[in-house]
Amino acid sequence: MEASELKKRKRSVALAYDTADRAPRVIASGSGEIAKKIIALAEEHNIPVQKDDSLVELLSKLELKAEIPEDTYKAVATILAFLYRADIQWQKKLAELPKESSS
Repeated sequence: MEASELKKRKRSVALAYDTADRAPRVIASGSGEIAKKIIALAEEHNIPVQKDDSLVELLSKLELKAEIPEDTYKAVATILAFLYRADIQWQKKLAELPKESSS
């Protein structure tokens, strides 16, 4: 595969954060079909997906389970803030749904 073709392939990186860690960690990374599967799983589990090609380019070079580098903290914090707001909105929508009767 030529370099230009490889560059056009879809890439994705999944991050997770545990309060015991200093920083979020890479928990999944891939390109092509693997990237599509990572995104599909996120959507299937109502995990918001944020697109940032330059950040994915950098994070995709990390090993699995590696903490993100300090120079990416600001960009990742922006994404985490987006996810936090999305989660609050999701919780509000769930609260507005009519409750099912158990009788």
